[in-house]
Amino acid sequence: MLLKARLCVLLLALSWSVALLSEPARAQDDAEDAELDVEDDVTVGDEGDVEEEPAPRASAVPKVTYKAPEPKGEHYFAESFDRGTLDSWVLSKAKKDDIDEEIAKYDGKWEVEEMKDSKLPGDKDKCGEDYKLHFIFRHKNPKTGEFEEKHAKKPDSDLRTYYTDKKTHLYTLVLNPDNSFEVLIDQTVVNSGNLLNDMTPAVNPPAEIEDPNDQKPEDWDERPKIQDPDAVKPEDWDEDAPAKVQDEEAVKPDGWLDDEPEYIGDPDALKPEDWDEDMDGEWEAPQVSNPACESAPGCGKWERPMIDNPNYKGKWKPPMIDNPNYQGVWKPRKISNPDFFEDLHPFRMSSFSAVGLELWSMSSDIFFDNFFITDDRNVAERWAEDGWGLKKAAEGAAEPGLMSQMVSAAEERPWLWVIYVLTVALPLILIFVFCCTGKKPAAAEYKKTDEPQPDVKAETEEEEAKEEEPQGMKTELLLAILASTWHGPNNFFGG
Repeated sequence: MLLKARLCVLLLALSWSVALLSEPARAQDDAEDAELDVEDDVTVGDEGDVEEEPAPRASAVPKVTYKAPEPKGEHYFAESFDRGTLDSWVLSKAKKDDIDEEIAKYDGKWEVEEMKDSKLPGDKDKCGEDYKLHFIFRHKNPKTGEFEEKHAKKPDSDLRTYYTDKKTHLYTLVLNPDNSFEVLIDQTVVNSGNLLNDMTPAVNPPAEIEDPNDQKPEDWDERPKIQDPDAVKPEDWDEDAPAKVQDEEAVKPDGWLDDEPEYIGDPDALKPEDWDEDMDGEWEAPQVSNPACESAPGCGKWERPMIDNPNYKGKWKPPMIDNPNYQGVWKPRKISNPDFFEDLHPFRMSSFSAVGLELWSMSSDIFFDNFFITDDRNVAERWAEDGWGLKKAAEGAAEPGLMSQMVSAAEERPWLWVIYVLTVALPLILIFVFCCTGKKPAAAEYKKTDEPQPDVKAETEEEEAKEEEPQGMKTELLLAILASTWHGPNNFFGG
């Protein structure tokens, strides 16, 4: 009984903790309301009575006022679009080459707008079903003076969340004098590498290339294996033997209906009224399985089944041996690359005096702001904190509580409703089973005598001990179920 009482207390505590965990957002809001409540306004009536009017309910979401960041340090370029105009920007008239005239031109509309809602459209822009973030720079060939695009390797990180969470994000590119680079989203590195080693095509061409004028000699032998010229086909090799032969040991099953066809014309089929024999030909009923064959092992002409021919060898071919004249796979000889150059400092890029936005998208309402270029990382981080940091704080304050997140998660993954129900219902069911039910001894089980009966008492104690053993097993099983089912509210959202 003591063990059952402890178990009931444990189940009550677990069910109470579930109830508490389902209401943290509301409790937090109430606490914030208590902190944000202000003194009520006092008004005087006609007779001098003092009446207290209830103050309006303070918002549970702390208000974050956004202000465009101001540069705090040396920088080359800063644009927050806080002036409300695009006077310093020029709409490009460029067109994409080798593309239809109607879609080659850049004819999108650019406007400066005040952000009234921090929620941005999801799927900001993606390439098909893939989520990509490119780092491309144009490198000048010191010999020819021509520019060539160099593409960084694909990020290893999964970028889906950044493109689908409908939040504001901070994109950062860091180039270091040692040619290393980092690509960050929300101040988290998603790609990194070196301009000399991790770009395609490589910044520096190879010192040697294959001679384009070199040709493979006519007697060059690239065959590692050849047929043995000394091999002779065995005299008993039969190339004409079939691969399959009839099984001579097969016997026709009893009851085989040789005179019944496997398929017959459907006796219930009727010729369509609009059937034109001159146009459609002679009408024939569609074929159906012969009902007479359903109870028989088979119908029609019986034939022996085919089996693999044990004497089949196929066409004879000489065995393969190592080629004594094998010279390997031919490759053109290497020569010095006439276009070779070595730029060990691609970080020192060509100077530029303008910033351009090239956006070719099928999505509308894509917002940009707070462009910043500097050679001091600390200055850039202060700019990010003053701009993106405020927006992040505002979005965090506006995020829904735990219950809203649980409902939203269940709408995307309906199977979570099962976990919710089990988490709440399982403790209640177990409380009822272990606490509200139990076997009570019937009055008829007691003997009507006043004499002491030690044998009955001993048997009763032995039976109670046996009943407590499975009860302990039930307790361990219950704790195992609860441990495997409840891992905290974070599991409702995929960890």
